[in-house]
Amino acid sequence: MSEFIKIYPENPNPREINKVVEVLRKGGLIIYPTDTVYGLGCDITNNKALEKLARIKGVKLAKANWSFICADLSNLSDYVRQIDTATFKVLKRALPGPYTFILPGNNNLPKAFKKKKTVGIRVPDNGIARTLVEALGNPIVSTSIRDEDTLIEYTTDPELIYEKWKNLVDIVIDGGYGDNVASTVIDMSEDEAVIVREGKGDIDIF
Repeated sequence: MSEFIKIYPENPNPREINKVVEVLRKGGLIIYPTDTVYGLGCDITNNKALEKLARIKGVKLAKANWSFICADLSNLSDYVRQIDTATFKVLKRALPGPYTFILPGNNNLPKAFKKKKTVGIRVPDNGIARTLVEALGNPIVSTSIRDEDTLIEYTTDPELIYEKWKNLVDIVIDGGYGDNVASTVIDMSEDEAVIVREGKGDIDIF
């Protein structure tokens, strides 16, 4: 059964953050808050964890479209091909924020994602998510936790999330109530920016 840990977004407790990071490094799965909906994630460098994530989500790992959660834009060149100045300016203006940017992937992608031409990059405006990534030292691969209830697509109450997921993941972080609107997804892998999904976040900035 997973652990239920309370962490405050304004001032994440380093001891609790390190406990979560240890679990991630050992191949554990966590549920954690972002600036949109709660996410289910693992360490990008741990193949066993990625396979487990794919199993839980019922998808083939090679075909999974997951986001890479970064602490800031400094990790960008690790996984993304050289982008032009105009694109970088858009990212800088929008992030941290409730957006997922689809960008062209490079040859450094982890083995599981080698065949992917594009990657989804997120820098959430949430202290817990970004502190976790900073402490881990590399991105967290993440996917939203959906609800079977078609009226409420995303569960926002951490205690209800824990009840549902406690036997599938290693840690559920209680970072307060989440949002029930997912991120806005913008494809910037080609010349024109294309809004793939309108979610939280102002699309007029594009």
